[in-house]
Amino acid sequence: MAVFARAWAKAVTGTSYLPVTPAQLEEFLEGLTVRLVEALHEEPFSLRRGYQIGSDLVAAHIASAEGLGRTIEVIELRLLRDLGLSPAGPPTAASAGSPDATSGGPGSGGPGPGDDLRDRMARLLGTVAIGYARALRDRTLDEQESIRRAAMVAREQAEHALRESEARFRHQATHDPLTDLPNRALFAERLAGVFERDGRSGRRLGVCFVDLDGFKMVNDTLGHQAGDQLLVSVARNLRRGAGEHLVARMGGDEFVILVEDTTCTDDVLKVADAALAAVNEPYVVDGQELRVSASIGIVERPVAGTTPSDVMRAANITLHWAKSSGKSRWALFDPERNERELTRYALSSAMPAALERGEFCLDYQPLVSLCDGRLLGVEALVRWRHPQLGVLRPDRFIGLAEETGLIVRLGSWVLAEACRQARRWVGLSEKAPFVSVNLAVRQVRGPGLVKEVTGLLREHDLPPDRLQLEITESAMMNTADESVDNLRSLADLGVRIAIDDFGTGYSNLSYLRTLPVCELKVAGAFVEGLRAPATEPASVTDERILATLVSLAHTLDLTVTAEGVETATQADRLRAIGCDAAQGWHFGKPMPPSLVDALL
Repeated sequence: MAVFARAWAKAVTGTSYLPVTPAQLEEFLEGLTVRLVEALHEEPFSLRRGYQIGSDLVAAHIASAEGLGRTIEVIELRLLRDLGLSPAGPPTAASAGSPDATSGGPGSGGPGPGDDLRDRMARLLGTVAIGYARALRDRTLDEQESIRRAAMVAREQAEHALRESEARFRHQATHDPLTDLPNRALFAERLAGVFERDGRSGRRLGVCFVDLDGFKMVNDTLGHQAGDQLLVSVARNLRRGAGEHLVARMGGDEFVILVEDTTCTDDVLKVADAALAAVNEPYVVDGQELRVSASIGIVERPVAGTTPSDVMRAANITLHWAKSSGKSRWALFDPERNERELTRYALSSAMPAALERGEFCLDYQPLVSLCDGRLLGVEALVRWRHPQLGVLRPDRFIGLAEETGLIVRLGSWVLAEACRQARRWVGLSEKAPFVSVNLAVRQVRGPGLVKEVTGLLREHDLPPDRLQLEITESAMMNTADESVDNLRSLADLGVRIAIDDFGTGYSNLSYLRTLPVCELKVAGAFVEGLRAPATEPASVTDERILATLVSLAHTLDLTVTAEGVETATQADRLRAIGCDAAQGWHFGKPMPPSLVDALL
């Protein structure tokens, strides 16, 4: 049997993948050979063994059409021969008692034992093929079912993974990955939800917009990793301090607290105080103890009549108020202040176009000699003829011009217009006043001041002594050496240089001695005290201060002009202490150029 099994193994090798060694294959096929022989001689003859042998071949991975074909071929051709099986087999019914029992011998022409064995072989091979085909079909069905189940499991796993991924993309889409606080999107959703409910029932809400003070320094000195650790700790403290209220991280070092269903402003103020205290606690980051503070902008209002964007805009504005007030504090939204700032912003935005459209003009206020009442000069004061707000005084827009940088353009226009008007008055009268123009700090520090003034004097053929440039005391004391050199150059040309609001700044006397100044204009705050009777102590003190200033100025060969003179009493007392000139409503309000013509 080993010889036949070896031949069988050789025949099927290579027809399909067999996960066994050649020796194991021969051993397996030798076992099937024994079963084939037993099946051929089994009485009564049964086809059951053939089915099983075919099934076992498939189970052993001899599972291809070529493998089946070679199996049948080798069994048909070699089994009986290699095993030396005699055609005479076990007695059958025909050989035992049939009248034709001897007719199967040679030359008899009838069926004999060899024919019976070959018949059994043919029938057995047929059942092997049938069993093989059935087993292959079943295995194919099983594999298809396994594939179907695997595909179903894979699909379920993929759907589960997708659901998990979507879920992770969503608590990620709505929560800050660093602090695990709700993020801007979730906060906006919660805030909008408050407004989706009925706001007519008198419901209120509050928002605290929190921003850490000086957090950039932590990042710059200790690194962003330390900054992240600090943010995580601050977030934890804020969540604890805010209690049941929603705390969200808006980004960077900004957080926001939503206080729903407030009954009054105090409800949200208590939350803000708790948040400040929570942030101010000490933190340990990378072994270092850190302390930070926060500024908070607070909005508390009825839900009806506003929108989420209005609330957040107001909170952001108020946060800037808290920052500008010194930080480490909260500020409460003030509608009136907000309206003023909106107006300031509107003015700031409209100013460049207004300058182009010629909406600015100059009024002139007389500077009068206290000795004889002569008109010595006029101070040019800029006005804005706003198309909606009417005529605006400098205190409404000069600060804005300085903040935006437009002060240089505006100052240049004022200087040019004043020079043009001064030349006109020179043409009208030999007693034409000089025109005094206020210079902004940026103009004084600008490198082109000397060239600009020189060009205007030449353009308008204006005598230099008919132009006076006023610089505030604080600006004069803070100017760099090159700026002072510019003023000296102008003074050398004959342009008058005056210090405005003297007495309110540094009053550095040693520095004043070296400056190219010809006049001091004493601040109106000192002159105001001369309104009171001369017997009052405060009035006496102001008079003594003024007398000292006048004496000092005269020692330095400077003239003195008192600002803000509104009464005859003030004028008389200033005249008595030797003040040279005065300016104020007592001598004339700011007026258009045509009224100055009449004074000439």
